[in-house]
Amino acid sequence: HHDGPATHSLHSIGELMDHDQNSKLRAEAIAAAVSYYRAHHASKEPFRPGDRIPYAGRVFDEAEIANLVDASLDFWLTAGRYAERFEKEFAAFLGSSHCSLVNSGSSANLLAFMALTSPSLGERRISMGDEVITVAAGFPTTVSPIIQFGAVPVFVDVELPSGNIDCRYLDEALTSRTKAVMLAHTLGNPFDLGKVKSFCDRHNLWLIEDNCDALGSRYKFDGQWHYTGTIGHLGTSSFYPPHHMTMGEGGAVYTNDPQLKRLVDSFRDWGRDCWCPSGHDNTCGRRFSQQFGELPLGYDHKYVYSHFGYNLKVTDMQAAIGCAQLVKLPTFIESRKNNWRQFREGLADLEEIFVLPEAASNSDPSWFGFLMTVRVGSGLTRDRIVSHLEKNGVQTRMLFAGNLIKHPCFDEMRVSREGYRVVGDLVNTDRIMRDSFWIGVYPGMTEKMISYMIDVLWKLAKS
Repeated sequence: HHDGPATHSLHSIGELMDHDQNSKLRAEAIAAAVSYYRAHHASKEPFRPGDRIPYAGRVFDEAEIANLVDASLDFWLTAGRYAERFEKEFAAFLGSSHCSLVNSGSSANLLAFMALTSPSLGERRISMGDEVITVAAGFPTTVSPIIQFGAVPVFVDVELPSGNIDCRYLDEALTSRTKAVMLAHTLGNPFDLGKVKSFCDRHNLWLIEDNCDALGSRYKFDGQWHYTGTIGHLGTSSFYPPHHMTMGEGGAVYTNDPQLKRLVDSFRDWGRDCWCPSGHDNTCGRRFSQQFGELPLGYDHKYVYSHFGYNLKVTDMQAAIGCAQLVKLPTFIESRKNNWRQFREGLADLEEIFVLPEAASNSDPSWFGFLMTVRVGSGLTRDRIVSHLEKNGVQTRMLFAGNLIKHPCFDEMRVSREGYRVVGDLVNTDRIMRDSFWIGVYPGMTEKMISYMIDVLWKLAKS
């Protein structure tokens, strides 16, 4: 028996029928999930005074559910077509050349830092004992990679009301061992990128922008608006549920430097030298013909390791959610700006009690939260105000670590006085630790919620 043209045609028809049947079943599965969303998630009770108001949360609809189910039906599970799509679309949104999707914002910070330790960077690489200028008033994973690698964080004070680095200390913090500056944009308010970038350029230093709390913030640099995270050598984002958009867990590293992109991917993907996407072999066409280290000539390039790396990839289900969230990101950003503006206007006459936030010069912030610092001599304390808000259903947060050096993770280093340096007195950092807190501005907040929160604060001020 020989297959003729008619047999081949029958095979094609059968494959087409199978494809149509699979497409139909996939559509039915997605439709069922969307119906569940509409029944279980879509309808919400209207806000009533006293209801719990979280500082942040997921904002999603049936698009995320549809993408999530679609990705799960592929059962590829690890990074795949949605991850590739997200990296391209997210980089395009930011105006960045390259994006590497990872499993968290903390992992993004780790990879951005570790990429700069690669021997391939020559004299510019960060080595053990080298120094990185940063601040103690922030989230620990901006600092943790520096310490975990064996470099030395050099802490300088911050300004109020921004909570961002006080650039007057940059020159004093500089030594012959300084290799980088690694800073976060506090609660979406950009630090002075003009001064920091100029300082880094003058001294040939790397700049890592921890952009996890500032996705969508813009800064006017060299006469043009840029998204924060794209002005330094590397930028990072977090897609944890409270952030500007979510994948549940997830993060990204972005850069305009193709060498740094490849280094980030190497450290993310076990430290491998090969850059073939998962599931693809021999993209370079030289898989079995190269010499590396002291390996035999032609050793399989897929198993050559140029760094001591990790596995920090994201799943395709997470990336699928991210693709749906990215469509909504511009409206999320505008909502955060509007909510912040309502708080700023509604609390403007309480400046005798609070140091209220102000947008940085040359910036257009995409706010993560509304930061307040209780004035000394106001008759109120941070603890009393926070307790009052929490009792009335308003969730609050500290400005993360307050002063990271005061935490138990620094106990041994404080005793030995090794492993970090402090330049000047961290006066405002300690002030934030004692007197600052913030409330949320996320897109799930309604005008009624915001008006209620403002009213709760006014009632305390009048009491």
